[in-house]
Amino acid sequence: MQKIDPKQMPILASTGAAAVLLGGRTFHSFFGLGIMEGGPSATFQRVMNDARTMKRLRQVEGVIIDEISMIPGDALMIAEALAQHAKESTLPWGGLRIIAVGDFGQLPPVTKFGQKRDWCFLTDAWRNTGFQNCALHFNQRIQDNRFLDVLADVRDGKISTTVTDFLEEHTRDHDEDHPGTRLFPRRDLSENYNQKKLSEIAETEYIVDSIFLGEQRYIDILGKSAPVPAQLKLKIGCRILFLKNDPQKKYVNGTRGMLVHHESDHLIVRKDNGREIKVEKISFSLLDADGNVKASVIQYPLNLAYATTIHKSQGATLDELWCDLGSLWEPGHAYVALSRLREPSGLHIVRWNARSIIVDPAVQKFYQNLPIVF
Repeated sequence: MQKIDPKQMPILASTGAAAVLLGGRTFHSFFGLGIMEGGPSATFQRVMNDARTMKRLRQVEGVIIDEISMIPGDALMIAEALAQHAKESTLPWGGLRIIAVGDFGQLPPVTKFGQKRDWCFLTDAWRNTGFQNCALHFNQRIQDNRFLDVLADVRDGKISTTVTDFLEEHTRDHDEDHPGTRLFPRRDLSENYNQKKLSEIAETEYIVDSIFLGEQRYIDILGKSAPVPAQLKLKIGCRILFLKNDPQKKYVNGTRGMLVHHESDHLIVRKDNGREIKVEKISFSLLDADGNVKASVIQYPLNLAYATTIHKSQGATLDELWCDLGSLWEPGHAYVALSRLREPSGLHIVRWNARSIIVDPAVQKFYQNLPIVF
C-alpha cells in the first residue's frame, strides 16, 4: 500500500484538542475559516482574497478530515467553494481528493441552543462530492456480541428490551473507592472529581508545570486546546490515564495505571497489567494552517484517571467505567460513553434515563439511505 504524503494529503481535525493529539491542523485553520465572523458569505469573500490560503489549497492533492461528524455544514460548504476558487475548477472541491472519517452516530457539530443541528451531510457540498462509502463492520475494541447488539440499538436511539435489561443489570450504587474512570458530561464536574480523589491520598503533592514555547498569541490558543493542564498535580499512589499513543508502544491513549515513583525528569508508572514503565515528558504542538509549529507545550502525556468528560473520552479505550446516563442532552452522548469499554463487565451505571439515549432523526435517515461501496 502506498504511504500517504502528509504534505500532499494533510490530516485535518474537527477541534483544536484533536488536532494537537493528532499532530495535525484543524479544518477551520487549513481553509482559513477562523470563527467565520460575519457568516458564510463574508467568510468566503475574506478568504478568497487571502493569497496564502489560496496558495496552500493549490499545493495539496487533497485532505483527510477526521471526526467528520463535528464539522458544521456551513463550514464544509465554504471550504469546498474556496477549493474550487483556488483550483479554478467547477469540479467538486476543485478536484481535490477528500477522505472523510468518522461516525455521525457519535458527537454532533457544536450548535447554538435552539438552532437546528448543522450536519455537513445535509449540504450540497457533501452530496456533490460523490463519496465512495466504506462501512467498517469489525469492532476492534469490543468482541462481546450481546454488548455489540446493545450498542447498535443505543446508537440508533432504540430503547429495546435488550438495552433496558442490559442497563438495569449494570446499574448500581456509586462506589467511591472503585478505581474505574468516571465519565461526566461537563468538564467542571470531571475536574472537581479528579481533585477530590487526589486530596484523599495522604502523600506529598507534586506540581509539574507545563512548559509553553512559542508566540504568546499561539500559546494562548494552545492553552485552551492542549490535552494536558497548565499544572499537572500528582501524588504517589494516584491513578493516571495516558492521553496519547506512545511510538514505542509502552502505552496508548486510554492506558491506565498508578504513579509509583517521581523524579525531576521522569515518572515511574505501574500499568494495570502490572508492568512498570518509565515515562518522560513529550511535546504537544499547535500547527498553523501551513503545518508550521507555532507553539508547543512540554508535559507528561497523562492526567488523573478518576474522571474525564464524554467528549474527551472519544477515541479512548477503558476497562472500567462509571457513568451517569440520567440527564444527557446531546445525540451520541450515551453511545460514545458506553462504547469506550472493551468488556461489558467493566460497566457501572449510577443511573440511566431513556431520554438520555438520543439520536438525531436526520442521522437515522442518512444511514438508512447510505449506499455502501466497500
